[in-house]
Amino acid sequence: MIFKNEIANLKQDFEGYVGKKIIVKGNTTKTKGFQKEGVIDKIYSNIFVIRETDNDRNITYSYTDVLTKSIEVKIQNGEEFNEIIVDDALSIKER
Repeated sequence: MIFKNEIANLKQDFEGYVGKKIIVKGNTTKTKGFQKEGVIDKIYSNIFVIRETDNDRNITYSYTDVLTKSIEVKIQNGEEFNEIIVDDALSIKER
């Protein structure tokens, strides 16, 4: 079960990433996946908005998607992309 404070903590972390490049990976079906690259544009209470690099389109994802590991998120830090890790205790780390 995901609690409101866990979403609030993740939102607070994401506020520091506004304007940074991001890669989001996930699965649409068992055999098909997706990867989107863009910039974190806006932060809201339950979702964050990414502006895609390729076509300047906005895509929204929920913090619940990250907490339940439905999507994998990597944030650019200098030259590298660091994965946002949500461990079993639901603490957020960069790797």
